[in-house]
Amino acid sequence: MTQTIDTQTVKHIANLVRLGISEEEAQTFSGQFSSIIDYFNLLNEADTENVPPASDLANAENVLREDEVKPSMSREEFLKNAPNSEGGYVKVLTVLEGQ
Repeated sequence: MTQTIDTQTVKHIANLVRLGISEEEAQTFSGQFSSIIDYFNLLNEADTENVPPASDLANAENVLREDEVKPSMSREEFLKNAPNSEGGYVKVLTVLEGQ
């Protein structure tokens, strides 16, 4: 089962993610994407009749540890590591102006 991803589809996807690509790149990606999909379609041919599901959500349990309060460095020690601080806070450059 061969499925072809044409160059128009590649260009459309590139446009959706705001990626400028040339005609040559679209042709290259078209072939590569088609090969990837063909490879994944091989999985449909695998016999999975007797293969159990990879996960059993009905018996899922939380495997995370409990939160524990542990001693940490003081604010003063932390601020010694910051390149710039002011008023007890780390001072950084403005990232978004006018918002």
